[in-house]
This record gives sequence, structure tokens and C-alpha cells, in this order.
Amino acid sequence: MNPSTIGVDISKDTLDAFRLRDGASRRFANDKAGHKALIKWIGKQEVRVVFEPTGAYHRAFELALDRAGLPLVKVNPRQARRFAEATGQLAKTDHLDAALLARMGAVLGLEPRPVASEVLGGLKELHIARLALVKDRTAAKNRGKMQTLPLLKQLNAERLGHIEQQIEAIEAQIMAHIEADESFARRFAILISIPGISQTTACALLIDMPELGSLDAKEAASLAGLAPVARQSGRWTGRAFIRGGRSGVRQALYMPSLVAARFNQDLKAKYEQLVKAGKPAKVALIALMRKLVVLANALIKNNRKWAENAP
Repeated sequence: MNPSTIGVDISKDTLDAFRLRDGASRRFANDKAGHKALIKWIGKQEVRVVFEPTGAYHRAFELALDRAGLPLVKVNPRQARRFAEATGQLAKTDHLDAALLARMGAVLGLEPRPVASEVLGGLKELHIARLALVKDRTAAKNRGKMQTLPLLKQLNAERLGHIEQQIEAIEAQIMAHIEADESFARRFAILISIPGISQTTACALLIDMPELGSLDAKEAASLAGLAPVARQSGRWTGRAFIRGGRSGVRQALYMPSLVAARFNQDLKAKYEQLVKAGKPAKVALIALMRKLVVLANALIKNNRKWAENAP
């Protein structure tokens, strides 16, 4: 029996729900009482709940419905908007968006996925805060290069010092979260065993790509946005290129790929082979990034650390 699909549009204060089976809809408050009322409204029927992530506004809702045992489908907002355009729906309201999400889940047969644990949720929050501070640090360093007045240079230096302290505190907290969780600690130890993967990169991979270890090689490369996308129409064949995927994973793997091209003998040989074949250095580096994420996925899946000539 096909599950009934319910779309939920989430905003700061409200939850707009639409049940596809009978067209019923209702608005709930986006708080604990509203979550309980929504769960009661859904009932015990076989169902899947489709929603878009909305930053801090969806997290409590997601955890509440997960604890209630409801299958959840979290869809990319850009894909939802393209689905709306494909169906000719240009208007956008909370009620229409909820109905759209319900139809999208049913038409595409979207499968529920496990909800991120509270540990991962905390790690993501810390990771986002660290990335924001890194951007602040870069901006402060750039400002410092342009400043000439002693007072401004002093204040900027103090600001830089404060940012560095905050980054160190967040990194320490991230490590504490990882070490306190057996699964995260095991995967972290495997990742840092790979030449070129630093603690910072390993943390980024664990947080931005928690699926590592549960995918096949093609899925891992595609999820990271490192699988070439073919372009062909009729007699025309264009150059394949990467697109989509998780940009945070690619950013985290860029520097490790440069290190691997020099110090990881297996990947160094691959890099030199591609360059000798006429591939641009950037293309060769992307190939190394792809091999790194595939390698990380395989090692975690097999629960073993890296060794020379490891597949």
C-alpha cells in the first residue's frame, strides 16, 4: 500500500500541513505544542512527511516527528521550486508550498531517510559558527593590510586575536563532541589516517557528509559533486564537468588533494599520469578529490585505516 504523503511548509512561527490523500490542510504553531498537535493530526496512518530545511526553524520540528516514529523526507528547496515550475505553479504561499511538497513526494516516490542525530546537529551548528569566524578572520586580515592609523591597526589586531580564540574554542568543542561518540571517533580516526587529511578536513567530512561509509563509490562521488556530468544531444557531445553536490565537501578536499599530489604515493602517481596525458592541473586535482572521497568512503565502510596501496 502506498503511504499517504503530507507536505509541511515551515516558517518561524507556523507549520502549514497538507494531506494529499483527501486534500485536508491545517496550520499549527511551530513550537512544542504545535508539534504535538501536528503529530496527533497525522495519526497512526502509513505516511511520509515531506518538508524543506529552513535552518533553525525546522530542527525542533524534525526531531519531534522523528521521535514519534514518522518517516521524514527532507527535500532541497531549489529542487522543490523547479518541480513547481515544471508543474506550472508560479504562485507561492505557505499553503500552496505545503501542497506542492506533498505532490512532489508522491509523484517522485521520495524515500524517507534517517534524521541526523542530536550529536550531528550540534556538530553542524559548531561547524557553521567556525566557518563564519574563518570568514571574519580573512576579512580582518585584509582590512589590516589597508590600514595605516596606529589605533585602527591595534584594534584590528585585537579583533584578530579574539577571533582566533573563538575558533580555537569551537574546534576544541567539536573534538570533544567527536571523541564522546564512539561512531564519530572511529570514523575520525580512519579519516586522519589518510595522508593529506588533517583534523580540520576530517571534521568537515564527518559533518558535511555523514553518509560516508554507507554509499557505493559512484554515490559518494556524486554526493560530493565530484562526478563528471555527461552532456550529449544528437551528434553533439560536450565536455563533461562537475556540478551540484555539496560544496563544503569540495572546499574541504581541495587542500588535501594538493598535499596528496605530493606525498600520497598512489595519488601522486595518478596525478602525474593525468598531467602527462594532457589534462589541466585543475582537472587532475578534481580527480584526486574524487579518489579521496571514494577512498574515505571505502575505508569507513570496511572499518579500517589507510595503508600503502589501499584501494
